[in-house]
Amino acid sequence: MIIQKNNGKVVNPATTMKNKFKMVAKTMVSLEEVLADELRAMGAENVTVGTRAVEFEGDMRLLYRANYSCRTALAILKPFAEFEANDDQQLYDQVFRIPWEKILEVDATFMIDSTTSGEIFTHSYYAALKTKDAIVDRFRRHFGKRPSIDTENPDYKLNLHIRDNQVTLLLNSSGDSLHKRGYRQGVGIAPINEVLAAGLLKLAGWKCDTHFYDPMCGSGTMLIEAAMMANCIPAQYYRDNRFAFMRWKEFNLGEWKSVKQEEDRKIGSIDFECEIWGNDIDEQVIAQCERNLEFTKLHKDVMLHIGSFEDQDPPEGPTLIVTNPPYGERIKVEDLNAMYGRLGDTFKQRYGKDCDVWLITSDFEAMKHIGLRPSAKIPVQNGALDCRFLHFELYEGSKKAKYQQNAE
Repeated sequence: MIIQKNNGKVVNPATTMKNKFKMVAKTMVSLEEVLADELRAMGAENVTVGTRAVEFEGDMRLLYRANYSCRTALAILKPFAEFEANDDQQLYDQVFRIPWEKILEVDATFMIDSTTSGEIFTHSYYAALKTKDAIVDRFRRHFGKRPSIDTENPDYKLNLHIRDNQVTLLLNSSGDSLHKRGYRQGVGIAPINEVLAAGLLKLAGWKCDTHFYDPMCGSGTMLIEAAMMANCIPAQYYRDNRFAFMRWKEFNLGEWKSVKQEEDRKIGSIDFECEIWGNDIDEQVIAQCERNLEFTKLHKDVMLHIGSFEDQDPPEGPTLIVTNPPYGERIKVEDLNAMYGRLGDTFKQRYGKDCDVWLITSDFEAMKHIGLRPSAKIPVQNGALDCRFLHFELYEGSKKAKYQQNAE
């Protein structure tokens, strides 16, 4: 089914599950190295880090495993054709030559997600339209009928990537974005993306060997991702198991079940003896968090508190704190600068040297009022918001804290 370029030829490597091929895992800003480490741990070969993407090689079992267990991947794509096109007609002609009948059924539905850069193809929508025309025209010529377009729930998601005159066509093996874990039964006003939450935990060095505390936990995404890691629960364990690769002609149900069983057997395989705590001032949001935890059956692993972050102490002993405070974008805070100032004071007065503190924010003015010098500022993207992931190293007592009233 899947066609790749090999010494300028189009070949079909779908004859055996053991054939290795190139894949692309999509991710978010600054999570590329984290994702690369995840893929290497799964056995990926020839791993190459790009911009919001990681290229790697493996077989179909790895494609299944990456979809099911990667915490920081948004999608796993499988390239199947590469060629040059210097104008619209060449793009059409090259796409038309691809034996699409080996990839799509004539009664299937598909959509095309296109990205273009350079001076030749300046409109991604038009490039996608020419590609669609070539596909359906080939089916009409050979079969007298054609697959249909479905932008909501297609059988096949195609990715068209054009840079200058270099064209790559890829199949999205994931379907819905892998940030949709399936465990959210209730959310607050501004829930953090699940992939981003998992990536922040990994950037913060969460190794499940300390306590974890989120003083502004909202509906609990950070808590659940931390608890899933501590229990070795695969990233898509709660998903309804609908992946796009299940509709492919080469899908092997036995191999998929084998991979899933291997990953599920790891659940509870590490001895996690620390505590995971969450706190929020909003009772309704805490109720939503409780619903999510009960759905995941992690409610016994996470302790929740209701109240102001200023009144709650973190767990005793080494503790990783990662939190997503209001930015003043979707959540309105009457005096955001003052709130960030109180947050910094709380870090200095209630948290000690055993606490490793990280927070994400898009409000670069408000973060100056924390009153602590960040030892790291990692650029990340939360939806459309340009954010920074800040690290604060704390010392015993406020007198030893690093101050910087005008921190960037």
